Amino acid sequence: MSRKRKTVFYKIKKQIYKILIYLTNNEYYPKDEILFDNIFLIVNTISLVIGIPLFLLRGEGQWIAVLIIEYTWALDNMRHNRS
Repeated sequence: MSRKRKTVFYKIKKQIYKILIYLTNNEYYPKDEILFDNIFLIVNTISLVIGIPLFLLRGEGQWIAVLIIEYTWALDNMRHNRS
């Protein structure tokens, strides 16, 4: 792997880390529980991505709004419920 390619990969990895920090604690340096919050974010995102097609396949499209509301509520709580 070339040096330039490694540098680009490192920059992308650093940007993803900064985004996760922002989503979980709204600070660059985490206070606590960053691993739990990142796992929580990933699990909720997977459930949102998988849940929408499942609701559509079962003909229960009205529940997609509830799924999205719960997802955004969870993200909001992750960002703002820090003391």
